[in-house]
Amino acid sequence: MHKYRLIQKLSVTVIVIVLVLVLLKRKDMTWRHSLLKTFYPIIMLPGKLFGKASGALQNKNHMQPISSFYQLHVTMNNGTVVPMDSFKGKKVLLVNTASDCGYTGQYAELEALYKQYKDKGLVIIGFPANDFKQQEQRDDAAIAEFCKVNYGVTFLLAKKSSVIKSAEQNPVFQWLSNAKLNGWNDQEPTWNFCKYIVGEDGVLEAFFPQGISPMDDNLLKILSTHH
Repeated sequence: MHKYRLIQKLSVTVIVIVLVLVLLKRKDMTWRHSLLKTFYPIIMLPGKLFGKASGALQNKNHMQPISSFYQLHVTMNNGTVVPMDSFKGKKVLLVNTASDCGYTGQYAELEALYKQYKDKGLVIIGFPANDFKQQEQRDDAAIAEFCKVNYGVTFLLAKKSSVIKSAEQNPVFQWLSNAKLNGWNDQEPTWNFCKYIVGEDGVLEAFFPQGISPMDDNLLKILSTHH
């Protein structure tokens, strides 16, 4: 009898979960994406609770780059090549992204951040990459469509590339993760949605790992500080 009741309770629980998922699932999202979007706040909870011990790095001594950030260029999602010197005088937030990751919900926060700070000179560039567990297998056109339909992304998206240290590493991320180039930081992305902030003067100011929200207070403080 006890076993029967346990099975009955489990069956009811499964039915309730399925019904909730049916209600939550958006027509333009797969089940996986719907689940990831639903549970994103839970995934981000550790970063909110333990943010200060999260692995974030900051250039507190304002170490200058050895190689100029403004000598770089980025190939955008549509094939357009944009020189980084076109962003002189602006904060630039660079993020490696993926569509099938537990942190994909950060697209929404990045878009909200962009809308809040773009008139103050913030530039956000997403760099889609398939480096971690093959969580970005789409091509550039599909990535752009996914971001637009599901998250209303209007900030810049780069052409898909590799962001981790290797012979194929994107030159922008070579600069971001090599102290011999940026002046102080050797930290490469540890997972999807790591964030690097470059200041108005081309100095790398900070690194924030994937578990830190784009709306984190420390990150916002850096964006609001001008050199």
